[in-house]
Amino acid sequence: MILDSEQRPLAVVSGGGTGIGAATALALARRGHDLVLLGRRPGPLAEAAADLTKQTDASVSTFDVDLSDPDAVADLAARLTGRAVDVLVNNAGGFHARDGEGLAATARNWRATFDTNVLTAVLLTEALTPLLRRPGGRVVLLSSIAAQRGGGGPYSAAKAALHGWVMDLAVRFGPEGVTANVVAPGYVADTEFFAGRMTPQGHADRVAATLVGRAGTPSDIAEAVCWLASEAGGYVTGQIINVNGGSVLGR
Repeated sequence: MILDSEQRPLAVVSGGGTGIGAATALALARRGHDLVLLGRRPGPLAEAAADLTKQTDASVSTFDVDLSDPDAVADLAARLTGRAVDVLVNNAGGFHARDGEGLAATARNWRATFDTNVLTAVLLTEALTPLLRRPGGRVVLLSSIAAQRGGGGPYSAAKAALHGWVMDLAVRFGPEGVTANVVAPGYVADTEFFAGRMTPQGHADRVAATLVGRAGTPSDIAEAVCWLASEAGGYVTGQIINVNGGSVLGR
């Protein structure tokens, strides 16, 4: 059921059960937000919610939902109606491996990647737009260093699409006092994104590509999101915030 307290600001975090999403939820809870966590798998959501309630006094609701399904997202928005959304973090996404050869496999791969990384953010943002607090609402999209330097094929292209779209959101929301920005992480080792796909050499190469000599952590990304979500970030909108240890400079 939806939270009924109006005493604390509310943050909605998609992909909130693990990795960057869970770290962002925890960081926001520590700053006084109640949380709505969204994801496809109820198990990780329940674990993240239990962790939040142990470590903070935030109220937490969870919804397992396919954010690429318009009907499911509309139903979710209806369940949230009645509570202003102060922060919307579009973190849901992922990498799809190609499942065959030929044009049909190419089409499946690109469509699945676009749905997972772009359509999820578009549908959720559009559905919750009427609930965003005005003024003061914050929309944050999670992108990737792959959007700026390539190397991920359809994943790079999908994440780059968020960069163009956030500029439209900033123009649309700005007159109402709502900001919209992208956070583009570099290599973050402790996430499910690389599960089963990262070799020791691949890890070493990615760390060596940074200027700070280490992999990123989910909390590194969470802190950037929290800055954008705070009052201190209120004059920042339509921007791509890079958090990559210097792997890509000045874009």
